[in-house]
Amino acid sequence: MKPLDSKKDYQKYVDKKSPNSPILKNCFNAFWVGGLICSIGQLILFFCKYRGLTVSDSNTIVSIILIFLSAFLTGLNLFNKIGKFAGGGSLIPITGFANSIVSPAMEYKSEGYVMGVGGKMFTIAGPVLVFGISASIIVGILYLIFNTQDITLVNSYF
Repeated sequence: MKPLDSKKDYQKYVDKKSPNSPILKNCFNAFWVGGLICSIGQLILFFCKYRGLTVSDSNTIVSIILIFLSAFLTGLNLFNKIGKFAGGGSLIPITGFANSIVSPAMEYKSEGYVMGVGGKMFTIAGPVLVFGISASIIVGILYLIFNTQDITLVNSYF
């Protein structure tokens, strides 16, 4: 094999060696699997409302059930298979977030429950939690400042 002389030669080499991705098929799979997950959540919501729960309670139960199912399927190594098939369609925020917490915990279980599971559980999701909590604190402080000053423009938004 002769050495690659330029970026153009290297790009031709990479294009020849890398497989083509079936973009339409991947988009279709992501669309219907993501839609199926959302539909399951909607069915749970309808069932909760049918049983007489309030909208707020129903929303909470839907979130809890979807997080549980995602974590459970991750523990059984089924969520990864769904992810390979559906791509981004399976990473609807709440299920993807649960998967990102449970996956490192499962991977580092052999290192022990404290240093392995406890230490590595939030490696991926940790920054999301830190920024989310920090943003909520900043918004809360701003709300407190503007709410005590009785500024009508800000109060109309909160």
